[in-house]
Amino acid sequence: MSTEYQTLANDGLWENNPALVQLLGLCPLLAVTGTVTNALGLGIATMLVLVGSNITVSLVRNWVPNEIRIPVFVIVIATFVTLVELTMNAFTYGLFMALGIFIPLIVTNCAIIGRAEAYASKNNWYNSAFDGLMMGLGFTLVLVALGALREILGQGTLFAGAELLLGEWARDLKIQLFSFDYPLLLAILPPGAFLGMGFLIAGKNWIDGRRKAKLAKAPIEKAQRARVTTVN
Repeated sequence: MSTEYQTLANDGLWENNPALVQLLGLCPLLAVTGTVTNALGLGIATMLVLVGSNITVSLVRNWVPNEIRIPVFVIVIATFVTLVELTMNAFTYGLFMALGIFIPLIVTNCAIIGRAEAYASKNNWYNSAFDGLMMGLGFTLVLVALGALREILGQGTLFAGAELLLGEWARDLKIQLFSFDYPLLLAILPPGAFLGMGFLIAGKNWIDGRRKAKLAKAPIEKAQRARVTTVN
């Protein structure tokens, strides 16, 4: 993988993750992550829109005047959102109904408009497609992680309702980890989503802090080893 693709992958999945770092698209992220199935469905839909809109914006970038580029980008994004919405309505109707208004609201997701403006409008279509894929995958991973956390704490299950996304065969994918006499409403309701998101961001910041501290110590330890070797 070239350095450019490595940078795009690292940015999308970790360093510049649209949810954990840029804090974009939080409204649907917090609203629909009650289960892994809902989170995965919205994540895949967002990723498809990101890839499609990035490719299209990159292909038309030389023909769009700067004065109207944002409206054109919004029209492109809205077109792909409509295609995804109609596809979900036709093939995953149960999930389509569960996600509701948050599917068309993908049009207003700042992560998608931001990537169209910041990257796709300045680069070739295949790099733009990869950028959209990595940003979408990073967003999806955060959705799924938050959905898993809320579903486990709130319902004691994983993959509940998987048949809504994958068909009837996936009904057996549901895992009952433990049972509640009463569900943990804090995890199921929006406040739980805010708390869960806070823990995910804190976890990322902690890992980044450990990495930076380790990198800062590396030259010192190397110099110390060199002095010991010289003395011996």
